[in-house]
Amino acid sequence: MKLIALPAFADNYIWLLHTEHHALVVDPGDSAPVLSWLQAHPPVQLDTILVTHHHADHTGGLAELVAHTEARVMAPVLEQMPVPSQGLQQGDIVDWHGLSFQVHDVPGHTLGHIAYWAQPTGQDPLLFCGDTLFSGGCGRLFEGTPAQMLDSLDRLSALPGATRVCCAHEYTLSNLTFARAVEPDNVELQAYWARCTQLRSQALPTLPVALHTERAINPFLRSRLPSVASPVRQRDRLAVDEVSTFAALREWKNNFR
Repeated sequence: MKLIALPAFADNYIWLLHTEHHALVVDPGDSAPVLSWLQAHPPVQLDTILVTHHHADHTGGLAELVAHTEARVMAPVLEQMPVPSQGLQQGDIVDWHGLSFQVHDVPGHTLGHIAYWAQPTGQDPLLFCGDTLFSGGCGRLFEGTPAQMLDSLDRLSALPGATRVCCAHEYTLSNLTFARAVEPDNVELQAYWARCTQLRSQALPTLPVALHTERAINPFLRSRLPSVASPVRQRDRLAVDEVSTFAALREWKNNFR
């Protein structure tokens, strides 16, 4: 199994996983990068598309890709897609050429958002999490509640630490700027910031990132720890419990410049 991040738009990644003859893509907001890659690798055929949620920058390329490849589309059962799809929800399994993806409901960014986790043989696990978990951050709450997002992140954080987190946007440096404001004394965060800054200076992706790294540096996975909760509660007197503290942290990020 080979994993590739195809850049799209200003900061999206379309994840492409392939064997010698078969390919799967995740959240193809634009068909052009996928079709271009397929043209350059003629033995490989796209047969499966995984979708995490309904936003256009994750679904805009579906119609053209299906028209060109007849790939099957797997998507959240609770969200409307622009093409026919097989609806998925918590507990479902997607089998793809010997690889089994577990489906996780992760509402918050949208109400029906799902994520896909799999364990390739001889490789670290994969997590395609769309806009729920970013490196150093999490998605905005467009439809769900802070309680839903906190629960979703808790469940993703409980996955094996070696899991490769494959989120859909290159937001890492922006997220880390905020994370450093929240937790300025986090030594692992400072080291990760330096590493990601170097990668971006070379126009390289910061992703995927190991989940154990996210547990060490991402304030949205660390909102219960005193090093994160204390500065949040100093800013917002309504942050009095786990959910309200998480909500205040997310609001702080929304308005951070």
